[in-house]
Amino acid sequence: MPAYRAVLFDFFNTLTRPANRGRRHTLVADQLGCTAQELLDVLDQSFYLRASGVLGDAEETLRWVCERIGVRPSDSRIQAALTARLEAVRADIRLRPEAVPTLRELRRLGIATALVSDCTHELPVLLAELPVAPLLDTQVYSVQVGCCKPDPAIYLTACQRLGVDPGDCLYVGDGGSRELTGAVGTGLAAVRLVAPDLGNHLVFDPDTGFTGPALTSLREVIGLVEPALVGTGGPVAGLGRPAQGRRRPALRTR
Repeated sequence: MPAYRAVLFDFFNTLTRPANRGRRHTLVADQLGCTAQELLDVLDQSFYLRASGVLGDAEETLRWVCERIGVRPSDSRIQAALTARLEAVRADIRLRPEAVPTLRELRRLGIATALVSDCTHELPVLLAELPVAPLLDTQVYSVQVGCCKPDPAIYLTACQRLGVDPGDCLYVGDGGSRELTGAVGTGLAAVRLVAPDLGNHLVFDPDTGFTGPALTSLREVIGLVEPALVGTGGPVAGLGRPAQGRRRPALRTR
């Protein structure tokens, strides 16, 4: 049997290259009538509020942002800013070259996959354009389910949609939003992606408390689920206890 029945992936900084806001966000600020720094400051301060969906849809959320900044753009400029923001987030998304091959191999092995992302309204719109979309069995977006990581509900939603128990799932992420300790606390195994390009990237509430296993490439996930590659050692600290009759591979810890 495979070591896991499902793998849950974070999106930004995990399936994608390091996330940073590009120059297109300045166009959003121009439409709203504020400086780029004023806009980015409010976006940073309100990420989890916006990502939890409690502020309403994309337009309602942007109007709330305007109130916090202290600007009152016209309806036409709000619409233009919404379009500009979608384009800005689209430009920021750059998939890792190993993302599609890894997901394809997991599918070949019969391993279910899920996306679990803390995100605002743009990602659910944009994901359908990406080549990873048809390779994910389900997508769980914080802005749609009403909670962010490390809330157990966001992981359990993915497990329920896939029809698997948390103990049969591996979670892979860079560690933003305390997602790794959240996954482990919900009963999943977890590994941190420490790809060489990660460093000065946009991340909120980093998971400094996680001391479990680490990977340097998404390709290494295959070695954790492929029976032929699984070692003969016992369970690894941080990966939980394997089901009876299973062996899980040894991993380096960070």
